[in-house]
Amino acid sequence: MGYVTLCGAIAAEVAATTAMKYSDGFSRLWPTLVTAAGYVVSFALLAQTLKSVGIGTAYAIWAGVGTASIALLGLLLFGETLTVTKIAGVVLIVGGVVVLNLGGAH
Repeated sequence: MGYVTLCGAIAAEVAATTAMKYSDGFSRLWPTLVTAAGYVVSFALLAQTLKSVGIGTAYAIWAGVGTASIALLGLLLFGETLTVTKIAGVVLIVGGVVVLNLGGAH
């Protein structure tokens, strides 16, 4: 169940970060409210995740998958450019999450 709530936390965080871009520096009401609500939901679900998943693993997955997702959405929704450096950064983030998960539980 922990990984299910973690997926929800990631989805809420990605939605909140995307809405933040649309909020235009928090000058537009509805995207600003979606941003705030998304982060509240994300942190609440992340807190629930920590009941059954180690904090290092949960946070690494939450941050890594969230970062990679936002990088992809930046390309698709906002016309951001894709460079070798950006690709390398995302690969390193995902690789770090994999390495942390391979470490296993004590």
